[in-house]
Amino acid sequence: MIDALPLFHRIAGKPVVVLGDGDAAEAKRRLVERAGALVLTTIEDGEAQGARLAFVAHEDDASAQADVDRARRAGMLVNATDRPALCDFTVPSILDRSPVLVAVGTGGASAGLAKQLRLRLEVLLPQSLGSLATGLRGARAALRERFPDAVARRRAIDDALATGGVLDPLAENGASRVQQWLAGARATGGGSVEIRLRSEDPDDLTLREARLLGTADVVLHDEDIGAQILDRVRADAVRRSLAEGTPPASSRALTVILRRPL
Repeated sequence: MIDALPLFHRIAGKPVVVLGDGDAAEAKRRLVERAGALVLTTIEDGEAQGARLAFVAHEDDASAQADVDRARRAGMLVNATDRPALCDFTVPSILDRSPVLVAVGTGGASAGLAKQLRLRLEVLLPQSLGSLATGLRGARAALRERFPDAVARRRAIDDALATGGVLDPLAENGASRVQQWLAGARATGGGSVEIRLRSEDPDDLTLREARLLGTADVVLHDEDIGAQILDRVRADAVRRSLAEGTPPASSRALTVILRRPL
């Protein structure tokens, strides 16, 4: 189970309340303005303009508690700087490769840890990642025309974006590379792969096994496979216990059969 549901919330042009003085409050104002929102400095203005988010950055505990309570009564979700117990949501450390955003959060446990993880990822992810995403967004209509079948389309994109693929995200790819790839893209077959687990610990999965679970269209599994393993499966993949029977096969679908440890 995850402790919080990560969401990307569009706030451009919308009112957001930011309360407090000092460096912490100023940092929150910059963050909100960077996302294009209208910063309001009182709960009254926020309530009048329909604000749904509030940031409280007071140094004094009593002031922070009072404004958190007031904002909640006004129907706002609240983030209270350095006070995880008062937060309805937390703010992750953000890696910006717009339109690609990578958010690293620790549920308020350690902002320093989130920052250091983000800095490690900064080194790995090239600046051209945003251009690649923009190119893929612009190619959506052409992809649907080239691959009308959704499974075939997903397989073609997965193959192109895989490690060493023509659109490998960790390589220096730009929007122009998307058009070059699309001109020669071919649908690939699916097939079936069996994974025999060595343990119920997801860290024991090999890189290949983790990739297969993350890209599979259908996952058939023994009935007692634990949630910690099944959580590695792509969210929109078809999942079915082998005890329930096998769904109709598709020539384009990648099916992974997941077996319990011996």
